[in-house]
Amino acid sequence: MKNLLLLPLLVLPLLANGESKNIYETGDATIKIVEHNDTSDYYVTLHKNAPHIVNMKDVPRFTLLGKEAKFYMGIGANIKAVANYDFGSPISSPSLFVTSAIPMTMQPGNGAQFQVSAQQSNIYLNVVALPGTKDQLGAYVSMNFLNDGYRPYLQHAYLKYRGITAGYTFSLFTDAAAAPASIDYEGPNAFTAVIHGIIGYEPEFGKKHEWKAGIGFEMPANSFTNATGTATVSQRVPDIPFYIQRNWAGGAGWLRISGIIRNLYYRNDAAGRNIDKIGWGIKASGTTPIIGGLSAYYQAVYGKGIASYIQDLTGCGMDLMPDPANPAALDPVKAWAGFASLQYRFSPKLFCSATYSHVRTYAGRYSDSSTPWKSGYKYAQYVLGNMFYNINSIVQVGLEYIYGRRVDYGGMQAHDNRLEAMLQVSF
Repeated sequence: MKNLLLLPLLVLPLLANGESKNIYETGDATIKIVEHNDTSDYYVTLHKNAPHIVNMKDVPRFTLLGKEAKFYMGIGANIKAVANYDFGSPISSPSLFVTSAIPMTMQPGNGAQFQVSAQQSNIYLNVVALPGTKDQLGAYVSMNFLNDGYRPYLQHAYLKYRGITAGYTFSLFTDAAAAPASIDYEGPNAFTAVIHGIIGYEPEFGKKHEWKAGIGFEMPANSFTNATGTATVSQRVPDIPFYIQRNWAGGAGWLRISGIIRNLYYRNDAAGRNIDKIGWGIKASGTTPIIGGLSAYYQAVYGKGIASYIQDLTGCGMDLMPDPANPAALDPVKAWAGFASLQYRFSPKLFCSATYSHVRTYAGRYSDSSTPWKSGYKYAQYVLGNMFYNINSIVQVGLEYIYGRRVDYGGMQAHDNRLEAMLQVSF
């Protein structure tokens, strides 16, 4: 017990020096300091078990290795402090730069805003039992503090077994690792990032496991705009995403082709019955090493009735909207979105990136619906530039500029600029 109480005093110098060592050993287990991007079995295994949030460490620095390597377990934390300054039409959230939330009208005198937040900080538990065997079982739970008043907010909670993922995490329609690094928690407005309840199967195959596929049954993600005589009802059929992916360059590059099929239910009160509409989407995403330290990240998505899967349109009532030719009917809304990003790594410690992202809806024909500001959304642009520097193995700093512009069908438009600085410490 005395040795355990002395751990913090022993560990801090090692963390600063970036050394990888055993810091506590018994006959049953070993506590080890794990380096980020380590090549050890325990790092690779725990990293594959994590959800791969870009630029957020997902393997705990303190990892407990069980006797005879029968389990790996660690509790980690990323403490992320962000200060930002908005000018234009400031977005109220200090952590989420959502272009659809740019105020279209603004009270005089509110053209700038300064905020400081640590809500993106998170704590997580990463566990793998029986690593390297056919019965390997992984578990991952993480929380951040994006709720009001810094109340804990569940990010992920899932189990992995023999290619099956079950729990609460990214949809299989999300290619999380294809997102560019950003201080902004939201990231590109075109990104298809949805976290909800899923059951998915993702086998790897090929001589070098260069191929990967996936299919899932997931909690429906819906946001409808109802007309007079219609109502939202509970959904009966899970959303079904699927993909095929080809990796190269040792996994540093990949291309993923994805699709999703959805059944969207609403109630027609005049007919006294439920109506079923079909939503669908197709997507290409991935990353490509170009030359030296230069890499590209990209995504393009198109579909009908998939607005809830596009970050900027989530919750905007655009999966189904009223048909002006038939006020008691709802139709899936067409939309497309895409982003492209270039990242250049000057050294293991320093890298920068530049991103352009665009979202466009075809909701103009629904402009007489009951929620004018939502149905008025025509398109939005998101431009990002940033730079990150790793002071040592646990401390990272960053600077970022974001420009966002929203344009409505009525011709109104507004924009916001955000400058932000970040200090992140990862344990």
